[in-house]
Amino acid sequence: MTGKRILLVIGGGIAAYKSLDLIRRLRERGAAVRCILTKAGQEFITPLSVGALCGERAFTNLFDPQSEFDVGHIRLARDTDLIIVAPATADLIAKMAGGHADDLASAVLLATAKPILIAPAMNPMMWQKAATRRNVAQLVADGVTLIGPNVGEMAESGEAGLGRMAEPLEIVDAALRVLAGAAGKPLAGKRILITSGPTHEPIDPIRYIANRSSGKQGHAIAAAAAEAGADVILVSGPVNIPDPGGVTPVHVNTAREMLEAVSKALPADAAIFAAAVADWGIASPNAQKIKKTKTGAPSFALSENPDILATVAKLKTGRPRLVVGFAAETETVIDHAKTKLKNKGCDWIVANDVSPQTGVMGGDRNTVHLVTAEGVESWPLQSKTDVARHLIDRIATALNGSSQ
Repeated sequence: MTGKRILLVIGGGIAAYKSLDLIRRLRERGAAVRCILTKAGQEFITPLSVGALCGERAFTNLFDPQSEFDVGHIRLARDTDLIIVAPATADLIAKMAGGHADDLASAVLLATAKPILIAPAMNPMMWQKAATRRNVAQLVADGVTLIGPNVGEMAESGEAGLGRMAEPLEIVDAALRVLAGAAGKPLAGKRILITSGPTHEPIDPIRYIANRSSGKQGHAIAAAAAEAGADVILVSGPVNIPDPGGVTPVHVNTAREMLEAVSKALPADAAIFAAAVADWGIASPNAQKIKKTKTGAPSFALSENPDILATVAKLKTGRPRLVVGFAAETETVIDHAKTKLKNKGCDWIVANDVSPQTGVMGGDRNTVHLVTAEGVESWPLQSKTDVARHLIDRIATALNGSSQ
């Protein structure tokens, strides 16, 4: 980052205090940092503190006579290598998506042709709102890169969820990926959503319906996507393996919880549904542990779980550019995968044979078939890590506009 010029736009949120540390982290790596502090941002931190850390005054006013005599906002928009918006509040995101230019920050963001990296920060309810999701989807479509938001505690007492601003070092890493460009990091600037592991559907407080998925393949895909420079959201069911480094993990138990987490994590450039979601759950789980009785085994009414893959693949707005499903089969693998590709509305299906004799479910190796509208590719037996890297290479090629 040595010699790079960074323009940091600080929005009006409590997370603005983290931006002071972000300035320091960027300068430690040799970057020259200029800052724009919005009117709302000045309610949380001062131009004096920002200017002291940057080594030059903070810019605050679109109509500042000291800078606008030579159209200063245009100069700020162009005399930089990267613009970072942190915190990117719901209001500032809305302005960017709508093309507003009524203050210095929004005018610079509209006038620039430089890459933009935003770190959203807001209450989880604000992040979940349809309006925010539409605005973020528009920015992603416009080529803006996202880092976060993360899951965590909010400033408001008792509030927690997806909406916490990424940490300064995470933002620095994302900035490095954006500056590095596609070379060596083919998914730099891309947001990838991945599901992994099984789901547990409760029967009573201690029993559940599940499957033998270990999450190894989904987690390997998440790790490979992070290595390729993507901003990765990993929605995982219960597994006994650690979260990969460099991803934002969201832990869930049931299929309905997974769907909710997936919906909150959108928009994304690509969504990869590697989780082995239970097709059915117990319609009315028992509130207490079920005891043995003389009348014999209990009977249960099953209810069908939501189809997460089909739900996302058939979205009218906010659908990822590439939706990839998995088909774990025990017979006629490719035929079932072709049917699933058609019925679910997704773009690709990664199919594999999970019969007990294959050792795939819970094992470390896999043999998969990539099923697309163009045909079927059968890949050789390889480690799940190699399957993941091969799949991520294909996804990067597709997202970057090359032939699939």
